[in-house]
Formats: sequence, structure tokens, C-alpha cells
Amino acid sequence: MDPVIIVGAGPVGLTLALALARQEVPSVVLDEGPGKDEPRLARTVVLREDTTALLERLTGLPLAEAGVRWAGWRSMRRRQVMREVAFDDTEPAPLHIAQHVVTGALRAALVGERLVKVAVDSRLDTVEQEFSGINAHTRGTQGTWWRGSYLVGCDGPRSTVRKLLDIRFPGRTAVERHAVAALRTELPWIDQALLHRMPPWRTSGPSTQEITGRPLPDGVWRLDWLLPPGKDLVTPEQLVARVRETLAGWSEGPTPPYELLDTGVHTVHHRLARRWREGRVFLAGDAAHLLGTLGTQGLDEGLRDADNLAWKLATAWHHGPHEALLDSYQSERRALVSARLRAADQALPLLRGGGGLRAYVPGSARGHDTLLADGHLGRGPLGTPGTYAESVLAPPPLEAEVPVGTSPGAPVEDVRVTAEDGTFVQLRDRLGRGALLVVLIAPGTGVWERRHWVSAGIMPRLAAAVTALPHPAELLVAESYPGAAAHTVLLVRPDGHLVTALNGVRPADLYAAAEATLGGPVKTEAAVGSGVK
Repeated sequence: MDPVIIVGAGPVGLTLALALARQEVPSVVLDEGPGKDEPRLARTVVLREDTTALLERLTGLPLAEAGVRWAGWRSMRRRQVMREVAFDDTEPAPLHIAQHVVTGALRAALVGERLVKVAVDSRLDTVEQEFSGINAHTRGTQGTWWRGSYLVGCDGPRSTVRKLLDIRFPGRTAVERHAVAALRTELPWIDQALLHRMPPWRTSGPSTQEITGRPLPDGVWRLDWLLPPGKDLVTPEQLVARVRETLAGWSEGPTPPYELLDTGVHTVHHRLARRWREGRVFLAGDAAHLLGTLGTQGLDEGLRDADNLAWKLATAWHHGPHEALLDSYQSERRALVSARLRAADQALPLLRGGGGLRAYVPGSARGHDTLLADGHLGRGPLGTPGTYAESVLAPPPLEAEVPVGTSPGAPVEDVRVTAEDGTFVQLRDRLGRGALLVVLIAPGTGVWERRHWVSAGIMPRLAAAVTALPHPAELLVAESYPGAAAHTVLLVRPDGHLVTALNGVRPADLYAAAEATLGGPVKTEAAVGSGVK
């Protein structure tokens, strides 16, 4: 079968290529650039726990060592500290890392990968769909036609794929603008991120002025200043003045020594593509959605797009058309990103509306701080990783279903499990291989060798039920899981979201849940659209 064509060699496209390769699906990545990225310390990303784990699993590299996990979070208003958060095991710290480091780690992981071909200097200009596959033409040093089974546009905000498909991309332009500077200096907070609203040293400007400080390795900081609405240019002199003023204000004295390393202006747009699938063509990442106000991170959602789509494409590639499963990519991911955009759009008037009476309402400042913390820290409607509770892949009510500490559709906890070969691993380490995971909660198994319990009790019956499932599945055993009683059986999707939890071995319910996860019974005919509109 033909490879999957991935248009765009940014973090999302490269992540998708690696995720497909881990599931034995070949791909061709069309990179319109030279195959390397310019180092830019003013272009960084904040990754949450789930997306950091995804990248580390795919690259095999400890990305946390190339960035900074925040030791804490501090928000201030004028001179008052509004909130301080210290990160620990109960609330893992976000990872702040330069984007070119992430892309470089993904490119390094692709070196020698037999299932991925990266074609540099290849700019897409034509897409033709057929019932059995995709034809894509690129221009470059010499025009080339590529044949693929599916095509995924990961080619950014100005997506050529989206334009060739004539898919609308409505939304709002320049929702926020930030002046950005990366500099090496010493600040009073070590490895702590800071959000400062209405700093007292500002003698003019809007009352909603904000400054964000986020640490990077080697004493480097990224500072962002929220700019007033409009298109006024930020001159180098103005930016240096902001740097000096901010550093002096935070140090409560003369401007400390600093080395300016990189600058830029970051403009945030809010847009959402009308469709994320057109026949054999899909959109992902910035080609499908743009968000990023109030501290939210668009790359997080793009990486979750790739994780969601990879196992569904792999299933269709290996086992034949699963149209309902492929359709679920759009319905799951678009609904979640749409909800995130709505939450941001609802919060923006409160936080950016300017003073007025609202500024004097008791408690309003703390309420605003909570909204901003949600975006920056990955909490609440603005930042919490999404769940697929309402997914079309959710199974019908099952007689043996029981509640556990994770709601159906939510990401599972990363507990220690025993694999089929008897080794102890983390549950997340078994994700992304294309197989469903069946996890038996069996207290005491961690202290006995596998040979003593693998053929005892309910294990043989559960193993037989797993073998009979309509999709490849791996049987794992955990001593415990939050909220789960002994002999609870968890069914987990390849992307780590809980399908259901069952009370004991219930082969019929387990089979029904697995079948629903694949979009229902597979139909022999594929209703795949042809032609590009």
C-alpha cells in the first residue's frame, strides 16, 4: 500500500511521521525548506505533561533536559503577588523549550528511520484524489509526482493543502500582539515563570498591560509584552526601552546586566477550519486551527491532533477502510479545539475590555488572575487536555461498566504495569503502537514473578477474551489504578484515552467496547470521496 503523504515538516508533521512509523506505516514528508531550522530563542513553546511525554516517547530523548520545567508560577498585579504555585508530583510542571530544539529532536529521531522519507525543497502545488489513493505534485529543483494512500496537511496557517481543497478558515485576526525578547540575565526568581499585570513602573499605556517572563536553559529568559490593539510597529529602540524598564522594575534598582539574544513580534489569530477531512485528505495543527491567547499553546493541540490521527490512519492502512473511525478524527479534535476557542473568546472581553466599573468590582482582579492562570498552566476550559466523552467512538452503556478515577474519554493515569514479557514499564510507554491496551488491576502481582500468576485466577479467561478482540490488543497488569477495585479491567485507546472500565472479565462487553472504539463493524465498501473541490 502507498505511504501517507505529510505536507509540512514542522513539529506536527514530523510527530505524525514518527507516530505512523512506530505503527509500521510508511510516510513521505514534503518539506518546502532545506531540511533544517534556524535557531530562534524568541520562538519557544510551553508543553504540558501529555505532549511532553508523547514527544519523549517518539524521539527517545529526554526533552526536559533541553528546556526548563518551571519550579513554580507567580502572578502579580501592580506590586501585589496574586498567586504562587509550586509544582510537584500532584501537578507536573509545564516544559518551556525553544521550538527549534523540539523540531531538531524530531528530525534526529527520523535519521535512519526506514519508514519515513523527507523530501526537502518540495513545495506542494497540486492534489488529486482517486478512489484508491492520492496524487500530489511538488515543485522545486524538479517537479515530482507523489503517490500516497492518504495526505495530511500540516503546513501551517497559510496551508496550501487547505487552499487547494477550498476549505474556509474563518475566525479573528490579530486577537493579541506581543513584543518578544530573549535575553540572558539574572532575575529574582530561579526557574519560575512570571505573569505581571499592570506593572507599577509603567507611566502610560493601557491598564491591561501584561508582561510574561519564562525561563530557558543557561540563564536565558523569554519576555513577552502585551501590545495595545493596532498595527503600530515596535522599533528596536522601543523594545530595548521595554527591556531596560522591565528589568529595572523587577530588580527594584538599576537595570541589571543583560545580553539581548533575539527579538520578535508574536501575533495571535483565532481561526478554525470548516472541515478537517476531505476524502483521503486531512488537516492538522495550524493548518486546521489557530489559537494562543491568554497563555494557551497552539502546538499542544497540534501534537494532540497528530496523536489522535496516527492510530486511526494506521488502522485503516493495515486493516482496510474504517470510515467511521477516520471521520472521528474531525469530530473529536475539532469539537475540542472549538470549545477551547469559545472559552478564550468569552474570557477576552473580561480581561482585555479596559478598566471601567469592572476594575473596581471586589474580587474581579483575582477572578481575572484565575482565568489567565488556566491558560498559562493548562487548567480549566482554557488549558486542560481534552476528553472524548461525547465521541462517536464511545461504546453504548455496558452492564459491567464501573467508575474509576478517570472518566471515559479522558487520558489515563501513567501507572506502572507489567508487560506480557514480565517487565515492569509505565503505561504511557505502551501507547502509540497501534494496539488497544487491556489493563487488569490485580493487587499483589507486583511482588510475584509473572510465571506464578499468568496462568492463575481470571488471567487465562481474560487472555482469551483479549485474543478474540476485533483489533490487535496488548494485555497488561497493574497493581493499582486510581479509583479502581481489584479485578477491574480497563480498555485504553492507542492514544491513551480510556474507553471503559469493566467489573471483571466480561468478554461480550469488552468486545462491544473494542468494536465501538473502531467506529463499529467494518464495512466492506469505503465511501471515500474523490476529486478536490
